[in-house]
Amino acid sequence: MNPANYLCLSAVLFGLGAAGVLLRRNVIVVLMCVELMLNAANLAFVVFSRMHGRLDGQVFAFFTMVVAAAEVVVGLAIVMAAFRDRRSSSIDDANLLKH
Repeated sequence: MNPANYLCLSAVLFGLGAAGVLLRRNVIVVLMCVELMLNAANLAFVVFSRMHGRLDGQVFAFFTMVVAAAEVVVGLAIVMAAFRDRRSSSIDDANLLKH
């Protein structure tokens, strides 16, 4: 396969994730779309790394996955705390977390 095909796939996945972040109102779906965008960026890093014959992009993608896993844990904990308090996982209710 041509690396351009992988880069096109990465761009499509990033676009879908960005559209989901901008258009959806459910916090869980928005977090999933952010993860999709991060995975699209990781795919691009790995493709560029493979094209240039170096491991820099693959190492950067690995660290990005570690940070994304931590982001999911913290994000889901905040969503669960807000859901217990408000019984809603809508983004519109996120401003109610201020006290």
